[in-house]
Amino acid sequence: MKYNQVIKKLKALANPEKVAFKAKKFNIVSNKSLGVYHKDLKVLAKEIGTNNDLALELFDSGIYEARLLCSKIFKAKDVTNELAEKWVKSFENWEICDSFCMGLIAKGPLAKKKIVQWSKRKKEFEKRAAFATMAAYCMADKKAENEVYENFLPIIKAAATDDRIYVKKAVNWALRSIGKRNIDLNKLAITTAKEILEFDSKAAEWIAKDAIKELEGDGVNILDYPRSVYRP
Repeated sequence: MKYNQVIKKLKALANPEKVAFKAKKFNIVSNKSLGVYHKDLKVLAKEIGTNNDLALELFDSGIYEARLLCSKIFKAKDVTNELAEKWVKSFENWEICDSFCMGLIAKGPLAKKKIVQWSKRKKEFEKRAAFATMAAYCMADKKAENEVYENFLPIIKAAATDDRIYVKKAVNWALRSIGKRNIDLNKLAITTAKEILEFDSKAAEWIAKDAIKELEGDGVNILDYPRSVYRP
């Protein structure tokens, strides 16, 4: 499928009412948005298939939904540092941040590097990107040893006092994801949450209490990765 064909399909799906609805309901505010739901983009992405060149053309169009589509048809293994930095600087809301982080960055070769780098960023969605990637990496690399995730915990603690809503929610998400990877990381994540609870910060208090509630809950679904260790 060619670039002009994709743009034509996107414009055929356009609905300005959806732009307003997403802004009001989900606080997804975006520039040059056509008003196409994520589920419709998934269908279109499946129809297109993987296509790096087309993905980059779509991103450079500046159209919000075309950029979301880029995150769905680019090959994660081909993500370069230059592309990751170009993309992260464009994130304007949680939807596009998470789409790139979950779909590409966490599954690509730069995941751990970008988690460390982006966790130190000042801008809200660049910093969120670190923790959205971290949360997604818990499932993206099923063979990673516990040490990888143990090294993420100090990064979580360092960001736990950031009271910006889309940062603290991602920090909480990352902590809960680590705590559900296996029984040993569950214990470490709970211990980390209890340490965060001691911080003099409303953001830290919310992050910690919410994580403890889920990770100590009866219904928590603790996985068994890496399976070479937890399901030998």
